[in-house]
Amino acid sequence: MPGFWDPKRRPERPDVTRLPTQIRFVTTDDYPPFSFRDAAGQPSGFNVDIARAICNEFAVTCTLQVLPFDALVAALEEGKADAAIAGIAITPATRQTVDFTDRYFRSPARFAARRGSDIAGITPDGVASRKVGVVAGTAHEAYLRDLFSETAIRSFPTPEATREALQKGEIDLVFGDGVQLALWLNGTASNNCCAFVGGPFTESLYFGEGMGIAVKRGNDALRQSLNYALAQLWEEGVYTDLYLRWFPISVY
Repeated sequence: MPGFWDPKRRPERPDVTRLPTQIRFVTTDDYPPFSFRDAAGQPSGFNVDIARAICNEFAVTCTLQVLPFDALVAALEEGKADAAIAGIAITPATRQTVDFTDRYFRSPARFAARRGSDIAGITPDGVASRKVGVVAGTAHEAYLRDLFSETAIRSFPTPEATREALQKGEIDLVFGDGVQLALWLNGTASNNCCAFVGGPFTESLYFGEGMGIAVKRGNDALRQSLNYALAQLWEEGVYTDLYLRWFPISVY
């Protein structure tokens, strides 16, 4: 289980009188398993469940509206929404337009190999003679070229092409986003061919700081309240339950 909250840091319980009578969340429906529409057409996913849990923690009414990703920030700025929970990455650029809660998720980079592989450890020396597939033009490729420069790196146009090459034995390893690899490993498309090897890679310079809930710039009362709620969900075990529900093969 990843741990994103410092047990020594205790956010102060917010003054509920400063909270809105309802929290208007916005999200997207094209980013499974974080936010998508289920078989009944209803919003579902990890982000949606986190939003609902926050509302339960405060015992306040919440609404959840699905918008295109490009419309989320405008909804906050124009006062049409209070908080966006849609996998928005915390970066220097996004910090210029919105304020963020503490990080509630970070997708690490991971290696995967075929089952039965003799690859024991993942180090630059340990995989120097291996063929590693990665999607061209990504942060994952940049990371490999900078820190695994002795590896035989093979670039592919899409994640699907990279994973297919691994299944066929054309490469020894794939390196990519841990969430997408976990979904593939746990799905039918992989035919149970492969598994994670080595540990997670979380260097912020390459893979970002993670995801936060976005609020309008200057809305510190709501941001701090959401921080408190997130920390409570962690302490109460609610976050762990939701994480295990949506990531049965842990990305970590």
